[in-house]
Amino acid sequence: MGITKIGVVGAGAWGTALAQTAARAGREVILWAREPEVVDMVNKGHENKAFLAGIPLAPELRATGSLDELAASDAILLVCPAQHLRSSAKALAGYARSHTPVLICAKGIERETGKLMTEVALEAAPALDFGMLSGPSFAAEVARGLPVAVTLALKDADRAAQLAYALSGPSLRPYVSSDLIGVAVGGAVKNVLAIASGIVEGRGFGESARAAITTRGFAEMMRFGVALGAKPETLSGLSGLGDLILTASSRQSRNFSLGIRLAHGGKREANMPLAEGADTADALLIRARAAKVEMPIAEAVAAILRGATDVDAAISGLLARPLKAES
Repeated sequence: MGITKIGVVGAGAWGTALAQTAARAGREVILWAREPEVVDMVNKGHENKAFLAGIPLAPELRATGSLDELAASDAILLVCPAQHLRSSAKALAGYARSHTPVLICAKGIERETGKLMTEVALEAAPALDFGMLSGPSFAAEVARGLPVAVTLALKDADRAAQLAYALSGPSLRPYVSSDLIGVAVGGAVKNVLAIASGIVEGRGFGESARAAITTRGFAEMMRFGVALGAKPETLSGLSGLGDLILTASSRQSRNFSLGIRLAHGGKREANMPLAEGADTADALLIRARAAKVEMPIAEAVAAILRGATDVDAAISGLLARPLKAES
């Protein structure tokens, strides 16, 4: 059966951008928003001024404040902050049909449990058919129709292909995968590593140092992912290395920008834009230690974030590590 109706849960910048893309692809799209004012903005003004200002939305895109209206969707995109995925999945489980594919579009590791997004969702709503959608993409660029390629992962290859076709268009190219662990790991770890890259940028260490920290960070991602059962080719693809390259090199990235702030002696404030890597860092380390995986760059970032060390001491510690073979 074809996929003609897509529901999007979460009307932040990324959820709105994905809804816009699906509408451009010719699908019937309904976007769920928690805020009544956002529902009105989208339906009456065809713009989400609260989270994606200045970008006209497709007139066919309709918003709602009722999850019940998403129940008839052929597929659902679950777009929420990583630390709210559990509650969002539980809420959705009361409305979505069990056979409806639900693509998780959150990137992180649950702080309290150390679980990947796929593990959290399946624990919260075991009857639903979860997949992942991830890759190098900034919401504003996707919403404007600039070219983007992402990874779409589902266990069922046929359903993954159907979804990829339903979401694809002139500006969005989904590549299909069955490796949910790899996609979940890449999206989570790259945010922590992007903070490290931002610290290097903020300290003015130069492009060479940033290339080194990104490359060695990717080695950490690969070790961690493979230990959890991810496929190396997934981690080397769009949802792993591709997303890391983007997030660790642009000031559009909230995690990269947070790293720059930390490099100048600033701290993460409660009113700052969400940087998922800050909430993921400690949970990543707990999971890595349980898997007996060494992640010194991620460990340095976590220590800086919790105030256990300062930037200078963390950098000195990394540089003082014993010399060894690259692989």
